[in-house]
Amino acid sequence: MDDAIRLTYEISPDDFTRAGEASSDVKRKLKQMGVSPEAVRKVAIAMYEGEINMVIHAKGGQIRVEITPEKIIMILDDVGPGIPDVELAMKAGYSTAPDEVRSLGFGAGMGLPNMKNYTDSMDIDTRIGVGTKITMVVNI
Repeated sequence: MDDAIRLTYEISPDDFTRAGEASSDVKRKLKQMGVSPEAVRKVAIAMYEGEINMVIHAKGGQIRVEITPEKIIMILDDVGPGIPDVELAMKAGYSTAPDEVRSLGFGAGMGLPNMKNYTDSMDIDTRIGVGTKITMVVNI
C-alpha cells in the first residue's frame, strides 16, 4: 500500500502576488500532520526559494510534493531558459534577476544556495532553452 500524500501546484510566471502560496500551503499541511517543526521549516524555506525562482526566471511551471512517513520530496519543474552555469548559480550572491525584480526585494542570489542548505539532498537537471527540474528531499 502506498501511503504517500501527493500535492501539485501550478506556478505562474511573473506573479509576485501569489508567489509563496504553494510553499505556505505545504507548510500548513505538514504542521497539521504533526511533522517536526525543523522539517517543516526546512521544507518551507527551500520550497519558497524555488517557487520565487520559478516566478522570476522561468515561464512558470509545476511543483509536485510527495510526503511519506520518512521524507518530503519536492520536484520543481519549469519551462524556463535553463541555467547556463549551475556552479556559478550556486554561489551565494550571484543573481541574474533583472533590476525591476530586485527593486521588489527579490533576486539577491540566495535562492539556490538556500535551497541546498535547507534540504538533505538536491539535484538540478537543467537544459538550455528547455527548462530546469530541481528535486529536493527533506528527511523527516
